[in-house]
Amino acid sequence: MRLSFLSFMVVGAAIAAPQVHAQEFGDLQQGRALANQVCAECHAVGIGDSRSPNVLAPRFEAVAATPGMTAAALNAFLHTSHGNMPNLVLTADQASGVIAYILSLKK
Repeated sequence: MRLSFLSFMVVGAAIAAPQVHAQEFGDLQQGRALANQVCAECHAVGIGDSRSPNVLAPRFEAVAATPGMTAAALNAFLHTSHGNMPNLVLTADQASGVIAYILSLKK
């Protein structure tokens, strides 16, 4: 009986995982476009960009490579005011897109 319950949980998680994954990330192409429009003034947003225009602004590749970086962490960051960063007001879809783009830069 215990094995059946465990099997049920594993199968259930496997079925639910793609749905959670799809909801967690936004439109990568929209996020890339928005990053190039809004974020590139200060951040290096492209793949292989060596440094940001503003030396205080981290490269998006460096953000993506931060140990433990998740969509939840980026979402919290984007919705918190920071002294060196303008107070951007992003819709949920815009934030999800930028998050999807940043996370796509992980190596």
